[in-house]
Amino acid sequence: MNDDSAEAPPVIRLIGVRETPLSVDEVFGAVGDPAAGGTALFVGTVRDHDHARAVSALSYSAHPTVERELRAVMEKVAADHPVRALAALHRVGDLQIGDLAVVVAASCPHRAEAFDACRRLIDDLKAQVPIWKHQTFADGGDEWVGAC
Repeated sequence: MNDDSAEAPPVIRLIGVRETPLSVDEVFGAVGDPAAGGTALFVGTVRDHDHARAVSALSYSAHPTVERELRAVMEKVAADHPVRALAALHRVGDLQIGDLAVVVAASCPHRAEAFDACRRLIDDLKAQVPIWKHQTFADGGDEWVGAC
């Protein structure tokens, strides 16, 4: 018997901004869905250089509305793409070279849709969510980079 009153699982399965290390497995596991034929995952890591300058330290900070703004981005991606599930985690605080800074994922019925949704999610996150990066360079200089 088909139960029409059964609620579909939420599309936004995982959302967070954390001071603790991020887990690719947690994000991947959150977007698992039996109706999804494709899952795309993006992992952003702290690199040792930026614009030909050696990076010696990096820190992320976020506005208090960060999770609300991230949810709005995810809701827009879900409205514009046939996603089954979305997940997004971003790190704040002091990070080391090689640390995971952001992990996002999208699962969709087909792979092309998953790639498109995942790319839109990370691009819109970087453009619209109030997270700022402070980089210190090996030459003693530093800079703030705004995500929006």
